[in-house]
Parts: sequence; C-alpha cells; structure tokens
Amino acid sequence: MSFLLPKLTSKREVDQAIKSVAEKVLVLRFGRDNDAVCLQLDDILAKTAHDLSKMAVIYLVDVNNVPVYTQYFDISYIPSTVFFFNGQHMKVDYGSPDHTKFVGSFKTKQDFIDLIEVIYRGAMRGKLIVRSPIDPKNIPKYDLLYQGI
Repeated sequence: MSFLLPKLTSKREVDQAIKSVAEKVLVLRFGRDNDAVCLQLDDILAKTAHDLSKMAVIYLVDVNNVPVYTQYFDISYIPSTVFFFNGQHMKVDYGSPDHTKFVGSFKTKQDFIDLIEVIYRGAMRGKLIVRSPIDPKNIPKYDLLYQGI
C-alpha cells in the first residue's frame, strides 16, 4: 500500500513539507519500502489517509534518502513516525523514554486515528506535547540505544 501515499525523496522536499503544511498534522513515516513492518504500517496509513484528510497529511520518507533527518531524529529502529504541526515538532508521551517519535507499527487503524485526533486537538490549543490515547499494551517496546556515550 506504500504506493498510495506520497513520498519525499530529499532533504529539500522534507524541509518544504514541514514549512508548507499549515493547520494540519504532518505525519512523516521514516522507513524502507521493502521492510515488512513498514509495509504493515503503510497499509494502516493508506487506509486512514482519506478519513484524516481534514486533520493530517501523510508522507513516506526513505531513511536512506535523508540521512540528515535520520540522524537528527535518532532513527535507529524502523519504521519511525514523526509528527509536526505548523512547522513545530509535536511530541507525544507514549509512556516510554522517547517522546519524539512513534517506533514500530500501529496495532489497529483506530489507534492511529485516535493519536492524530489527540495531536491535532492539542496542537490547536498550543500544546507541544500530548499524552498518547493508545492502550500501553498496543505500543511496541524497545530499548533506546545511546551511541557514543
């Protein structure tokens, strides 16, 4: 289903998307088109894109094409999903140590829809961090890797 969603293939395109998407949540899925978990996530994103079109814009970003952002967001696990609103990076408290991105695939379409609604409503009120509405048992667990420490 990844062919149904638009792709950003360069740093310039990612920069332009972050600057130009206004009054909607910008969803950037960092991953690879041939990865099984990325394909599972892309399927959920593609199926919800139309339903969320008034609240969100979804793009796919290949981690090999934008190493600057891959390093900036410390994307060591794929897929990782990063959210923005009006050019501002939105953070989400998932009950894990990392609030900057969602790592892994969503278990259900409803989990993703609920998360976008919470981010959108929080952002419209000026919040930069929101609490995740997703059931903690549906959030993938992983260990943070601190390189160079």
